[in-house]
Amino acid sequence: MRELLVAVVIVAILLSLPFLLMSEPKVIKVFHAGSLTVPLKEIVKEYDGNVEIRLEGSGSVEAAGKITELGKRADILASADYRLIPSMMYPNYADWYVIFATNEIVLAYTEKSKYADEINSENWSQILMKDNVRFGFSDPNKDPCGYRSVMTLLLASKLYNVPLDELLRENTNMRIEGTEAWVPDPVEVKVERIVIRPKSVELISLLEAGSLDYAFEYKSVAVQHNLKYVDLPSQIDLGSPDDKMVAVYSKAVVHIFVGSDKERKLTGAPIAYGLTIPKVAENKEGALKFVKFILTKGLDIFDRLGQPAVRPPVAYGNVPAELRDVVEVRP
Repeated sequence: MRELLVAVVIVAILLSLPFLLMSEPKVIKVFHAGSLTVPLKEIVKEYDGNVEIRLEGSGSVEAAGKITELGKRADILASADYRLIPSMMYPNYADWYVIFATNEIVLAYTEKSKYADEINSENWSQILMKDNVRFGFSDPNKDPCGYRSVMTLLLASKLYNVPLDELLRENTNMRIEGTEAWVPDPVEVKVERIVIRPKSVELISLLEAGSLDYAFEYKSVAVQHNLKYVDLPSQIDLGSPDDKMVAVYSKAVVHIFVGSDKERKLTGAPIAYGLTIPKVAENKEGALKFVKFILTKGLDIFDRLGQPAVRPPVAYGNVPAELRDVVEVRP
């Protein structure tokens, strides 16, 4: 009798196993830029797939390095600088990418910031030069917002003819020559008035606590966190696709060091976000469905949260057939 009961239980388990496996949600792992945290969380809420989506934010350079240097697996990589995908991921880890959103650099602050009642688009550089003002940006070796912040400072030095570049040269271990900078890893600061954190969103809590007066952030991040911000001139905010502005941005060059002391030269350019599905993805089918959702209904969420979407998204490389009806494929 006992043997019969055991046999019945075993058969029942075997018969139910396929249904258990079918109902068990698969996982999609997303390595993404910190500045994408808020919109991606909103997109996940609206996504109706039978899947668990795990978001892991970091600086985009660091996110790509997790795959290429540390051997971690991700199903989607979403970068604040699309150029990191071909430069860091090709050919072993990716062979296509899609540009889906833009942004611009602003100077974020709160009502607690020194000179908050007088700072504007005309005088912000003079206020940053004041000895009692603390400002920050993210680590250029980990986060595109960091090297873009350095580019903005270098361009502003020439535009305003003020020694903002001297603040970097004298108070950090960066080497500055004109509008070109070399950022050692680790980057170091010699004074308390300059603050550097691994990713730009980590500066927000310092702003809100009043321990930091100003931070270079993406406009979308400032909007999403209800921060005050100064709109910077189009010549330095890296937000305009105009050919004249592109020529101006390209004058700023930042050298960063990524994994095993590999030096990468980055030239100023309009801010554009990109994503791909790495070749090491474990759930490519699920990733493709979620990416397609991001590139369609997800674009409305980016727009709503202050991050202009690219319509249609622009794709390059060996773009999967499943995405070709929602993107513009360019050679």
